[in-house]
Amino acid sequence: MIVYAEVECIMYDGHSLKAKRTIIKKVLAKLQNNFNVAVTELDYHDLWQRTKIGIVTISTDYVHAEKVIHAALGTIDGFTELERTITNVERL
Repeated sequence: MIVYAEVECIMYDGHSLKAKRTIIKKVLAKLQNNFNVAVTELDYHDLWQRTKIGIVTISTDYVHAEKVIHAALGTIDGFTELERTITNVERL
């Protein structure tokens, strides 16, 4: 079972693409290390205050996969440098 999430975020304190990349790298590394999910930046590469992150996990059980995705979303919410705005979660 595959569960996929697209997460749009806004970074209010970032003032350059370099600052954005620093924040994004930190978020992606934490998600990969803590939850063993595939994660990448999907869109808004040239905008320094906005990003879209894709997160995907595969499991034999939908309930477990959804728990992993929701825990990853909770971790994103824990970062004070960014705010999660639009989130779409899908079962594939």
